[in-house]
Formats: sequence, structure tokens, C-alpha cells
Amino acid sequence: MEGQKKKILIVDDDSFLLDMYAFKFSQNGFEVYTALDGLKCVDKLKDGLSPDIILMDLIMPEMDGFEMLETINKENLSPNSVKIVLSNKSQQSDIDRGNELGVSGYIVKANSTPAEVISQVVDVLAKKLVNGANK
Repeated sequence: MEGQKKKILIVDDDSFLLDMYAFKFSQNGFEVYTALDGLKCVDKLKDGLSPDIILMDLIMPEMDGFEMLETINKENLSPNSVKIVLSNKSQQSDIDRGNELGVSGYIVKANSTPAEVISQVVDVLAKKLVNGANK
């Protein structure tokens, strides 16, 4: 990746997966931040964290991924972040709801290895930068 590292905020209540993805993304040149649930993610964004990417699970305690997205959108937190769902919820209705809430990608955990997840995240980010000409 050119220039500075891309910041990624990974949100998942499974600490094993969270640590594993944090490690894999940091190995691939990302600056990694983590949150164990939607509330902690919202708090980090309110505290000024502005990641390039928010990679989130949907099924979490306290505040699920959809509620988190609704809050982020309503409060205009991190408006320039690329939001990507990483979940085992793969019903079309879930994918549609994610799209309505502004996600740029939807990755099904069970169908993707960590290397594939990183590759898909990089692809979504590249498309977003080309389409949005953010840089």
C-alpha cells in the first residue's frame, strides 16, 4: 500500500477471531484497532478514531452490527470509512439491510480464509478509492 498504513477497525465479540484477524491484517501492513462489540466501536469513533476501514461482525451482544451501523450513520461518525461486514449471517435480507446501511462489502466468514478476507478487504478499498477518488 502506498504511503501511510491503512487504518482498520475490526469489530467482533469473538476475541479469538478478533486477535487472529488483527494479527493477519497487521502482518499485511495495516494499522489495526479492535473493538469487542458495537458500543466499544462507537466509543472509539466518538473519541476521534477515523479508520479507513471498519470490518464488523453482525451478531454481537450489547449492540449488534446493524445497530452499530445505524448509530454510526445517524451520528455521522467516521463518514469516510469503508464499512465491510464479516459475518456468518448470509441471508439475502441481511445483505440487503447491510447495503441499505451503506456497507461496501459483505464477506461470509465460513466461506473465506483469513487470506481471502484480507484480499477482499483490499479489493473493496481499492474499488472505493477508484470510484470515490478519495485521494
